[in-house]
Amino acid sequence: MKKILLIEDNVEIRENTSEILELDGYEVITAENGKVGVDVAIRELPDLIICDIMMPVLDGYGVLHLLSKQEKTASIPFIFLTAKAERTDFRKGMDMGADDYITKPFDDVELLSAIESRLRKKEVSKKQYAQDITGLDQLIADANGEQELKKLTENREIRYFKKKAEIYREGDFPLYLYYVLKGKIKAFKTNDDGKEFIVNLYNQGDFVGYVDLIQETNFTDTTETLEDAEICLIPKKDFNNLLHQNPQVAQKFIQLLSKNIKDNEESLLKLAYNSVRKRVSEALLRFHQQNHTSMKISREDLASAAGTSLETAIRTLSDFKEEKLVEIESGRITILNIDKLKKLRN
Repeated sequence: MKKILLIEDNVEIRENTSEILELDGYEVITAENGKVGVDVAIRELPDLIICDIMMPVLDGYGVLHLLSKQEKTASIPFIFLTAKAERTDFRKGMDMGADDYITKPFDDVELLSAIESRLRKKEVSKKQYAQDITGLDQLIADANGEQELKKLTENREIRYFKKKAEIYREGDFPLYLYYVLKGKIKAFKTNDDGKEFIVNLYNQGDFVGYVDLIQETNFTDTTETLEDAEICLIPKKDFNNLLHQNPQVAQKFIQLLSKNIKDNEESLLKLAYNSVRKRVSEALLRFHQQNHTSMKISREDLASAAGTSLETAIRTLSDFKEEKLVEIESGRITILNIDKLKKLRN
């Protein structure tokens, strides 16, 4: 049961509002003025606060100011309840951090709808979502409802790419957020001599191109399919609308899509300082994570992922075969001893 703190100096309004909330299934605690309300909020830590503005001892603005300074109460949704409807009062409350503003007289539906909306947004900000299309769909559904989810789904275009097809090139300006429905993708950078270095690998259920899309900069890498693939394209406009219209969603979406940045940085450090054997083992494990079985990897891609020459990658792979760490048959690589390969990587 959600707990709501109602701070209101008018006895009749306080009792009537409290009754409405209790009938709708909320636990209600009340305070007759702002000073008492601050003490109760800190002690009880309600799920939401409804507060009148014009009160003796301490007005609603003072209550919001004091609670926003307390770490425990700063994130509690705060709704102003007042008879003053002037725009200046509205803006002052919102600028101070209030989540909503309801003017008296109000009807039951208006009050309950505002409360449900604020509580739902709070839950969205706390909720953890899977890092795949299911997580995205659930996040959108939680934040905007089924209508917004349906709208975004209808705008998705699916394109089919053959093996070794380019999806986007370094320097292009992003127009879509890409989602891998089927297949595997590599992201790589190319030096002045034309040598590739693989910076990321994407599998079914991964988003691609999100960092540059969020930053609104040209792509900093090139992506190419490692096998036949189906890619879902989410238009930039829809993606930006989702972020700009929903601050809580934007925060979660960025966390969702940026989760692997730290892992990528650590991988780049290993590639920069580790020995060739460690780099090749690291690359094999990255490809294995994408496949989970035997892998059809070109030796060029393995060398690119390991940051070494083609000849060195082939020689190291042969050493691994002799040590019975891997098996190679018809171009497919099967890891025989993944624990030993992990130890070698570390």
